[in-house]
Amino acid sequence: MESTSHAGPISGHPVPVLPPLDSDVATLTAALLDIPSVSDHETPLADAVEAALRSLPRLEIHRIGDSVVARTDFGLPTRVVLAGHLDTVPLPTTPGARGTVPSSWESPAGVGTVTSGPETAGASPADADVLYGRGATDMKSGVAVQLALAGWIGRDAGPLPAHDVTWVFYDHEEVGSEHSGLARVAREAPELVQADFAVLLEPTDGVVEGGCNGTNRYVVTVPGVAAHSGRAWKGENAIHAAGPLLAALAAYRPATITVEGLDYREGLNAVRIHGGTAGNVIPDACTVEVNYRFAPDKDLEQAHAHVYAVLAEAGIGRDRVEIVDESPSARPGLDRPAAAAFVAAVGGTPMPKYGWTDVARFSELGVPAVNFGPGDALLAHTDDEHVTAGAIRDCLAALRRWLVPDVGPASASA
Repeated sequence: MESTSHAGPISGHPVPVLPPLDSDVATLTAALLDIPSVSDHETPLADAVEAALRSLPRLEIHRIGDSVVARTDFGLPTRVVLAGHLDTVPLPTTPGARGTVPSSWESPAGVGTVTSGPETAGASPADADVLYGRGATDMKSGVAVQLALAGWIGRDAGPLPAHDVTWVFYDHEEVGSEHSGLARVAREAPELVQADFAVLLEPTDGVVEGGCNGTNRYVVTVPGVAAHSGRAWKGENAIHAAGPLLAALAAYRPATITVEGLDYREGLNAVRIHGGTAGNVIPDACTVEVNYRFAPDKDLEQAHAHVYAVLAEAGIGRDRVEIVDESPSARPGLDRPAAAAFVAAVGGTPMPKYGWTDVARFSELGVPAVNFGPGDALLAHTDDEHVTAGAIRDCLAALRRWLVPDVGPASASA
């Protein structure tokens, strides 16, 4: 397919320029953080990533919407994918929040703060190690590692990796799955994401996380009969009638299910509720949105059947339930040769991924995948989202050891 590029201003703004890709990977992370890329506004960052990658002579580049794909073509017998999303959730609005834009550096002890940006070019102060900013963990530090690896392998004198490599930088991960840039690439150019193995650089604290839980959302409608609240006995209060449903959800005890040696924690929760039209009207309808996080021992139909069974115990029939979103789980697949080799190369004890990630999308494409990236996932989307420079550098070194097994320790961490 024909790749496209943007040259010059985009919507009246110049294309941001990233530091050289052989810069310190933590400095590169800061530069990415300083380019806002909330979902629906990824174009400037996608332009910057594309421009940086097009300077690498050993890579072929494809642009699909705001997703950028870079590939080597060394004719090697195996191919791996390194994938990460460019978008972030909205910026925090809490006064004093540090997980915002532009980024800032702090020393490990929290003494002294330096805001990065054009005047500092994102450079890390000598005594600073903690980098704050929206996307620091989820997942611009992972994207920086991707770019650093592309810069290392894609330059003229780059090393020959053990596998051909595809890098995927995609948009719209933090919103509904129907908007996913990765899904768009898979639909429009499926050959670009075919591989023997994939690594999603979601934050895992530098530990391999296998598979992921699935996630489904349902809207349950509880009917009532409207009436004037001064004559409430003439109606049926739909909000009150939702009580048994809420009680069943509160009493629900989620399971922990072992799949291929990893323990996945499930969850079934009300996440949103709506009812009523006015302060003097008995509500004639109440809707409760329910989210089910399910282990990878279930497919979508089995997950739906479980939720229907729980709701039936609360007197809720299927006719009152609408499925509004569904994303399948993914089995860990760590026993496959490519995954086992990856775990051996990067080290550590694999853990389960409790949240949903695009490893499930790769699994649907027939590509075994794991999560592995810098940063603590518990900090994602928080007001003080941050990552340490050491964690980013360690992740880069681990992936270099895997991609080029004979690389020396000094070169791997450079």
